[in-house]
Amino acid sequence: MRIFRHLEEVPAEFGPSVVTIGNFDGVHCGHRWTIAQAVGRAKELGARSIAVTFDPHPVRVLRPEVAPKLITPLAQKLELLGTAELDAALVMPFDEGLSRMSAREFAREVLCGRLRTTELHEGENFRFGYQAEGGIDTLHALGREFGFRTECYAPLCLRGEAVSSSRIRALISEGEVSRARGLLGRPFAVRSRPASGRGYGTRYAVPTINLAPYAELLPGNGVYCTSLRVGAEEFAGVTNAGNRPTFGADSFAVETHLLDFHPVSLTPETELVLTFFERLRGEMRWPSPEALREQIGRDVRRAERYHRLRRVLGGANLPERGGTEREER
Repeated sequence: MRIFRHLEEVPAEFGPSVVTIGNFDGVHCGHRWTIAQAVGRAKELGARSIAVTFDPHPVRVLRPEVAPKLITPLAQKLELLGTAELDAALVMPFDEGLSRMSAREFAREVLCGRLRTTELHEGENFRFGYQAEGGIDTLHALGREFGFRTECYAPLCLRGEAVSSSRIRALISEGEVSRARGLLGRPFAVRSRPASGRGYGTRYAVPTINLAPYAELLPGNGVYCTSLRVGAEEFAGVTNAGNRPTFGADSFAVETHLLDFHPVSLTPETELVLTFFERLRGEMRWPSPEALREQIGRDVRRAERYHRLRRVLGGANLPERGGTEREER
């Protein structure tokens, strides 16, 4: 997948193209379904398929006080889009100038002028243009004017729940990572680095690793069955995300105990990928450090059972409680 960081980077000969536009935060099942329709149509038409997205998230420019934390920061989002068989992704820098572009200007300058759009595939809630003036009816009208066709899709529903980035964010924030997994189509994962100040050397011999401070979305405080990829190696784990209230003053940390640990190479630059499978319990204050240690032992044993079952199933994710059957659209 080619990645264009500005509209001007798109070659003049790129089109004709089949386009889908969105923030694509999470690149969830609904996004992937719409993208698949665009990719399929591009192949049928002998055109190029391209996803248009924005950085930063528009709400961070327009209403920063209510801007959401991201499920997938830009680099992770582009990697996920790259698995969808798209020919290209266009990342448009979202600034005040773009925010003031009218729907008609966007259609004329972006869709027709540069991308040479022949078809546009969008969800029925799509809005665009200055102050979100344009919707699907606007797209249909502009398509008639500028010569492209618009295909509109109702929200995808799984187990009676509409798939949306906002719903997935809410589930993850509440600690419901197994339910979020069903809507995402994969487990929720965070990419980070090791926390500083832990005396990392070339060989790291302690089976507990803390993530560096992370500015985007994290699950609600609690204890989780996880896996942690350290560089090229992956370990089963149990992770506490929270303020460690048993020790007094709040001290937020995301701390993972590696269950199948052996010494590894670790530096402050080592990439960590922490994947959340299942919540074991919420955050609690214990009467003493000894009581906390006993509970940690119980958490570890439960996590070990969970990971043993995952291995029996060949590394597959365990079904979320209640099943994961897909409903018809």
